[in-house]
Amino acid sequence: MKQRKNYNISGDPQVAIKSGNSSKEENESQKSPAVMEKFIEARETDTVELKRSLTLINGIAIIVGSIIGSGIFLTPAGVYENAQSTWGAIVVWALAGVFSLIGAICFAELGTCITRSGGDYAYILEAFGEFPAFLTLWVTIIIIRPVTAAVVALTFAEYAIRPFFLDAATPQHAPQLLATICLCLLTAINCSSVKLAMKIQDLFTAGKLIALVTIILAGFVYLFLGLAEVDGPSQTLERNSFAAPFDFKGEDFNYPKLSLSVYNGLFAYAGWNYLNFVTAELIDPYRNLPRAIWIGLPLVTIIYVMANIAYFIVLSPAEMILYSNSVAVAFGSKTFGSVQWLIPVFVALSTFGGVNGTLFSSARLFFAGAEDGQLPKVLSFIHVRNFTPVPALLFQCFISILYLATGEVRALINQVSFVLWASTGIAVASLIRLRHTKPDLPRPIRVHISLPIIYIFCTIFIVACSIYADYVNTG
Repeated sequence: MKQRKNYNISGDPQVAIKSGNSSKEENESQKSPAVMEKFIEARETDTVELKRSLTLINGIAIIVGSIIGSGIFLTPAGVYENAQSTWGAIVVWALAGVFSLIGAICFAELGTCITRSGGDYAYILEAFGEFPAFLTLWVTIIIIRPVTAAVVALTFAEYAIRPFFLDAATPQHAPQLLATICLCLLTAINCSSVKLAMKIQDLFTAGKLIALVTIILAGFVYLFLGLAEVDGPSQTLERNSFAAPFDFKGEDFNYPKLSLSVYNGLFAYAGWNYLNFVTAELIDPYRNLPRAIWIGLPLVTIIYVMANIAYFIVLSPAEMILYSNSVAVAFGSKTFGSVQWLIPVFVALSTFGGVNGTLFSSARLFFAGAEDGQLPKVLSFIHVRNFTPVPALLFQCFISILYLATGEVRALINQVSFVLWASTGIAVASLIRLRHTKPDLPRPIRVHISLPIIYIFCTIFIVACSIYADYVNTG
């Protein structure tokens, strides 16, 4: 891995990266035909840059795989408890999906007129200048991405260990240790090969979809078997979340808490903008970026709504709240019987792919910021043979590991959601500003101006209400 004179992610051949030790590289390039091929390519173009190797399927896998991580297993209880009704929670899940789709459509315009990697940071830099972009970048790399990776990795670890301790307590610090191993392993894979990282993403995305479809089918089979009993619906169905009322504990309906319900739901959708962080590596981004969004987000929304309906069919209101961080395990114990260990395995598969997607896309953000001088230059280095941003990946892994020993999951979700949606709101505002400041900028995709306005107003409302409802964790 070498530092080059310059470095460009937009594909501009004018920005080249010069070699500092050609003789050493020539010796190293003789190790294998694959290395020699990459070496010759680099010497002929005199550039070492991120390559356009991500297909439409890879793009869909990044969106679906990054969104479906720990959220659907961690936040259903938070959505339900703050929505204060079963149907209210289902509406929140659906609206959160629509809200995310509106944001993703706005990002499709931004991502096709500004095709460099960096996502939110790149758009804010282009529209508002260096200082707002600098603040966004540092908040993202210190809070949003590392905390998200840590939460998802910790969820993976807790569920991966669960099959071995179904009837006993999990050893202390074991989840943190396994989460650290998970982060280090996936970081090493992402450092070694983009194609291998994408194969893992595709594989585990398929696995998590199969897992969630299995949960959905199990919930509806449970419903049909209960309704088919000779004496009428089973007592279990009569106590589920659809039949039993929400326990207000003598209090009135709390409207500001609805914003916290939306926060928890939106946390589960976090990741819809991750593909925009790697547009410099996406083949034909003008076509594949919007296609991946239109396929990926509606698919996730349908799966999320159906999975929560399955949870509500099987679990009572008390069980939903009691098993707040392990709703899927409680669901599995009532539907899968002797093979209930399958549920923790399903969740582990889902979250493992989520960690991989987060690491892959986040490193490109660090990399883009370093290229612009907003971060230490070392984070813009690319491996001369693997074409991967190794220093950026290692830095992100280190920060994420630091978060493993801190924070409570619910509080972390509220804290991350506040910063995340405020940041994406500003990024969407970039679309409106660029329409006025750079009207001649090529826009292969042009969304109706009402969509970013709706998204911005909804973001302001949600953020303001959440501060009022829980100013300690969100303010």
